[in-house]
Order: sequence, then C-alpha cells, then structure tokens
Amino acid sequence: MIKNIFIAFTLCLGLIGSLSAQHKPLTWFNGKDAVTYSLQVTDAPVIKTATAMFTEDLKQVTGFTPLQQNPNKATVCIVQYDAKLAQKLRKEGVPVDSLATKQDAFYIKALHNQLLIVGSDARGTAYGILELSRLAGVSPWLWWGDATPLKQKKLTVAGNYATFQAPSVEYRGIFINDEDWSTRPWSSKTFDKGEEGLISAKTYTEIFKLLLRLRANTIWPAMHEKTIPFYFVPGAKEAAEACGIVVGTSHCEPLMRNSASEWDDDKLGHYNFINNHDVVMNYWADRLKQVKSSATVFTMGMRGKHDSYMEGVTTLQERTDALQKVIYEQRDLLAKYIDKDVNSIPQQFVPYKEVLDIYENGVNVPEDIMLTWCDDNYGYITRLSNAEEQKRSGGAGVYYHLSYWGRPHDYLWLTTTPPGLIYNEMNEAYKHNAKRQWIVNVHDPKIAAYDMEFFLDLAWNIEFIGPQDINKHLENWLVREFGAKAGKKLLPAMQGLYNQSAIRRPEFMGWSKVEEDKKSYPRGFTPVVDSDLSLTEFGGELDRYLANYQAIKNIVIDAEKDIDPLRKDAFFAIIKYPVFGASAMAVKWLENQRANTIAANLPQDKWVTSKELIDACAKSRNAYNEIISLTDYYNNTMSGGKWQHAMSPNPRGLYVFDAPKLPQLPQGIIEKATPTPYTAGQKAVVNPKEVIAQNAADFTKSAGTVQPIQLLGHSANAVSVAKGASVTFEFEIQAEGEALLRTAVIPTHPNNKGDIRFSVQIDNETPQVCSFKEGFRTDPWKENVLRGQAIRQTKHNLTKGKHTLTITAFDDHVVIDQWMLDFEHERMFYMFPVERK
Repeated sequence: MIKNIFIAFTLCLGLIGSLSAQHKPLTWFNGKDAVTYSLQVTDAPVIKTATAMFTEDLKQVTGFTPLQQNPNKATVCIVQYDAKLAQKLRKEGVPVDSLATKQDAFYIKALHNQLLIVGSDARGTAYGILELSRLAGVSPWLWWGDATPLKQKKLTVAGNYATFQAPSVEYRGIFINDEDWSTRPWSSKTFDKGEEGLISAKTYTEIFKLLLRLRANTIWPAMHEKTIPFYFVPGAKEAAEACGIVVGTSHCEPLMRNSASEWDDDKLGHYNFINNHDVVMNYWADRLKQVKSSATVFTMGMRGKHDSYMEGVTTLQERTDALQKVIYEQRDLLAKYIDKDVNSIPQQFVPYKEVLDIYENGVNVPEDIMLTWCDDNYGYITRLSNAEEQKRSGGAGVYYHLSYWGRPHDYLWLTTTPPGLIYNEMNEAYKHNAKRQWIVNVHDPKIAAYDMEFFLDLAWNIEFIGPQDINKHLENWLVREFGAKAGKKLLPAMQGLYNQSAIRRPEFMGWSKVEEDKKSYPRGFTPVVDSDLSLTEFGGELDRYLANYQAIKNIVIDAEKDIDPLRKDAFFAIIKYPVFGASAMAVKWLENQRANTIAANLPQDKWVTSKELIDACAKSRNAYNEIISLTDYYNNTMSGGKWQHAMSPNPRGLYVFDAPKLPQLPQGIIEKATPTPYTAGQKAVVNPKEVIAQNAADFTKSAGTVQPIQLLGHSANAVSVAKGASVTFEFEIQAEGEALLRTAVIPTHPNNKGDIRFSVQIDNETPQVCSFKEGFRTDPWKENVLRGQAIRQTKHNLTKGKHTLTITAFDDHVVIDQWMLDFEHERMFYMFPVERK
C-alpha cells in the first residue's frame, strides 16, 4: 500500500513544475467538465464517507458528479501522510513536521494546476476533503439546516492558496441530551419511523456527518430513560466508525453503560456497587467486550441510575471511599478487556454536581485520567485545573451547556446563549490547559446551529476568534448561509436577539422556577408572576424591551426579501422562528403583566371601554397564538414536513409556555381588537439629577489587562478585567448626598475554589470590596443565572460636580458589565438605563 501511495503522490506532482511559477488563479471547476480527483488506496471508512459527501456536494454545486481519475489527470490530489512520503512532501513546501505531530490535521495547497490535500491521518484527510466543499460554497448545515447549495459557474482559488489546519482541542463534539421533545420524536416518528424512543442509526449517521463537516470527532449519545440506548440501536456503532466518530458518555454513564435505560432492576437488582457488587461488575464487563475495538473515551466513576446520588452510601466520606474503590476496580476491568496498558486508554472523570465535592474530599484519580470540568448548566464554568492538576498526563476537558433541564428553570426551546459568554468561558478553560476534550450539550443540533458551530470553531482553532472578532464571525456565518446582502442586514437582528436573551432568555420570561418545594408547588413548578421590568421607570422599560424586539423583527422582515428561494426554509428555521418566537414569548407575558396591572387599578365595569386594557390583552393572546402558528409551520410546512415533531412549543409542559392569564373580557372583544404597533427603537428616559449609568466598555482609562468581549452581558460588550487590573470612568453629577452604586458583573465562578471579588472606589475614598461568589443552587445563584448578571450594591457620599469611579479586579475571571449611580435607593427596575452599542 505504501508503494501505491508513493507512486500516486509522485504522479500528482509530475505535472507541477517549479514552485516559482506565476501565481495565476487555479480553476478547479471550469463550468464545462466534472471536477476530477485522485485518491490514494485506503481502507479508512471516514475517508470513504467524506469522499461520498464531497462528490454529492459538488454534484449539487456544479451539476456534474466528480470523477475519480489517475493522479496525472486529476485536478484534486488527495494524500494521507506517511513517513515514507516526508521527503517528497517537504520538497514541495508541505509542513511535514507539523503534520507528523498533529492528529486530525490537514494541509491544502494550490500547486500550479492541481489542488493538493494532505491529511495527517484518516480523519484529517476527511476534513481536508470536506474543506473543498466549503470552498465550493457548501454550508456544513446542508442537510440539517436545509442550506441548499447555490449553483456555481466556476470554482477558483488563488494561485498561491495554502492552508494548514489542526485542532486546538483533541476531542471535540456534542452531547445529544434532553432529546425528549425534539431529536427523539422527530427521529422515531418522522425521519426513520420505527419503535418509539428510537434514535436510529440513520439519524445518527446524519448527526455524524454534520460533526464531520464541523470538524468535530466525538459524540455522547442521547441517554434519557425513554430513549433506546445507543448500543442497542442496530448499526449505530458502525455508523460512528464510518464517520470517524469517537464515542464517549456523560458523567452518569460509566464504562459506556447507559444505566438509566440499560439497567433492569427486575432482572439485576439494585444498581448498587456496594451491595450488588458482582452483578454491577459483570454488567460493565459485558459492554467492554462489545466495544474493545471501537474508538472510545471511557467515563470512570459512578452515580445513581438516574443521575442521582450513588446508592449504598450516605456520608461524604462513605461516598469518597466507595468512589475510590469503583475507579480502581473499573481500571482492572479496562486492563482485562481493553488493553493491559490501561494508562494508554482514553478515560475521563467528570466532577459534576456533588461529585465535585467528593473529588475535593480526596479521591485519587489516576493522573492519566482526564478531568472533565463542567459549567453550572447555564454557561458559567465552575472549576478548572489548578497548577498541579494542569500537570496531569491525562489533561483536562470541559462539558458545557447550550440547553438544560433543571433548576432554576429549563431552557429547552430555543438556543440563545450569547456567543460572547461561550467565548469568555471556553477561552478561560483553554488558558487553564483544558485542551483535551470539549463537549457541548444540545437538545437538538438544528435549533442550536450557530452557537454549536461557534463552540466547535473555538475547539478547532482557539486563535481563530478573538474577543473583538465575535460580531464579525457572526456576520460571516450569516453571509455564508444567506448571501452577502441578506447576511449583512441580518447581523444587527441576531446581535439584538442575543442581547435581548442575555437580558432574559425567552424560557425565563415567566419569572417562574422549577424543582422547587413540591409540598408548596405542584410538580415543583412555581407559577408565572409579573416580571421585574417596570411599566413606568426610565420611561417604561417594559415598553423599551418590547420595542427592541419589534426593531429586530423589522430587520428580519426586510432581510427576508433578499433570501434566495433555495434558502427560505433555512431562513425560517435559523432566523425567523427564534426571533419571532422569542419576541412573542416576551409580548405574551409582558403584555399579560400590563393587562393585569391595568385591570387591578380599574373598576371591572370599565374594562370593556379601556382601549389600553383591550390592546394589552389582544397583544398577549395573539403572541401565544403566534408561537403555536410558528411551530405548526416549522413542523408541518417548512421543508415539506421534513422536520415534523422536531419543534415543541411547550417542552416539559412548563408554565411559561401556557396561554396568558388575562382579565376576563366579554367574548369577541379581544378577537376583534386591532392592536397598536410597537414603536421600535425607544430610548431610556433618565433624569441626570437622579441617575448616571454606563456600560463597562465605556471606561475612560484602564490599567493592566482589560478586554471588552463582544456579545457578552446586558451591554453586549462586557469587559474582562484581569486580577489586579482596573477600569476607570469619569462622570459628573448634579445632585449630592448618599448615592447607591449598583455594579453588574457577569456571574462567573472562581474556577479555583477561592473567591471572586472586585472593588469599587469613587475619587480617593477607601475602596469597597465586593464578592459575588455564590453557592451552587442557592437562591442568589438562581437569580444571577436567570438574569445573566450579579449585582453588588455599595453606598457613597457624593458632592455635585466631577468624579471618577475605579473598578478593580481582586481575583481572576472578573467580567464587568454595567454600573449605575442612583440617589433613589429603593427604585424598582430590571434593566440599567443605558443602551448597548
């Protein structure tokens, strides 16, 4: 085989000639003839899969199916690196040393009249092949996003085109989780109709092909109780192998076992390592025999069957001792069934939820086992490796959430995590040497499209996106998906959606919570209540929030006229549904709040003549109906019904998705009403004698390492302030007396078991130090993650005139968002009265 590779490569280079030849553009599709390619003899399934995808892509783009040719006739020459080719490759300018030491890497170069692709390994070669699909204008969301490729009359690259790409993170992928209202029903009822609860191999194949296009290589399969386990799905394991996908499992699935679905209490007894030891060990051993030859990352340790506390132990020390025994005995199983050199087997330990406390209590995790750290389920990483842990041979990774089921409130409908938050947290993780594995939790890849790709782009090349490049990355993505004219128009709309969601996610608009005391609340769900957005403060911040949504919708409506008919379905799914849906959720509950406030202050016999009340009721009810209508179109009309059952208008039946609870007006009044439109672009009304507010990015000067981060925080440009660094603001007030300073920060965590503090100082006063460290799942933590800010208050005696405010970080991971000085201490409001820029 090596001989064949060498001959093929030599023939590929036979027509190239001198590298000093003129760099005229290289045309690899001339509009008349099929693209031709040569491919070395290989048995790698992932290369076969990528080649099949590439040929189908180019058929759609060019109208011709690419033809495999002899190397001396091919336009595209595809080679997988081998040491015996090193000298020849180096002579032609290929970065051999880098390729030889990198996994999943590829190099593409225009060499006079050919495009040369060299992969460092099979998966890298596959990525290189699919990079040509990208160059041809094929979106990674071709299938999942219905991003139909546009026809091209010609395909060219610069005559000196060259790109070397290699991953920043070794294992990059997704966890299909909380699939109950999206991926699972769509798969079993629509895409591959079959047994209820089945996410079939056909579905997994499409997921894996998407991961290939996004240069990802890892899956944690769906594992909810009613979902058929991955290893019970015929062909699923083989589909992963065909696409070069490494299979891992979540924190509660040790040794590839999905105990929520696979463990049968009636047959096996309790899932209890202490009291049912031999049965549990045999259960694990059976799976190891099945996956011996597969590409896997094994999860070590143990939790309860349903992601609960480990059975058979009660105290922290008992849990610690038991978990230690579990890990040692699991290592023995790996040595027996997978590889005697257990240190060479990819393994991870996930210190998630209470397991973090057990880990901190003294569990000895062998150093070749990767530590996979977690966020708090809302995007803020709780812990990262300290200096000693960063020396571990197993390295570290991160399990991150773009969707979540649990307290204080689910977000399983839309995916609206601000990209700046993803950037800030994952960049921090990378700086702490969490470079081995990044897994992101998504309930449905389709609705998570941009955030998911943004996360994986960072994992592929952490240097590709900087803190002030995020808006440009979003614009480039929109242009790629919808064309230059529409894409540029849509940028402010999507920036606006992320900003509105940073202020309050659509799923949180009911100001309700889940998993509270079931004795006080049925199912543990608290009722929907009025928001903290004021109808009156700062000119009516409730109206300002709704007007901002209207402005975003107006942009989307205008841009829709420029969408190519082939991308209409993609536009609806990726842009229109989330924008209009999020807006409708806000209108539904905020107008409900307005209506009930009016009704409470008006005699009931006056309700039918109150235009303001009728208007609010109509807007609220219409917004509820709009979500139902949008979802019906998404499921039943869009893409010809391809995505039926993929979108739920009420995941888990939470109260926030219910119809509004409006004043009871006579039948027909609401239905006949014509609501007044919102006035887009309303500004906050501020009395400068009472209030001064600024975004952190508007600092006058700074000291130390200070970096604004786009699309982060309520300001959409929150400022990362390194330990010891500071930002200073100049302001002038027209009042005097005791002022209340509210300082809003991003609710990050210390990452190092320590504290997370900043100080505030006005003029030459003594600095006041504020900590915003909160315990996991405490009430203050819940309020912070629902709001997307932590607010600390300090009091200052001020005179009229000019002053300076200096905010200094006392610890790492401090990100300042906004600040506000107020002479009215008891003011009730939600948004700081300052516009994002």
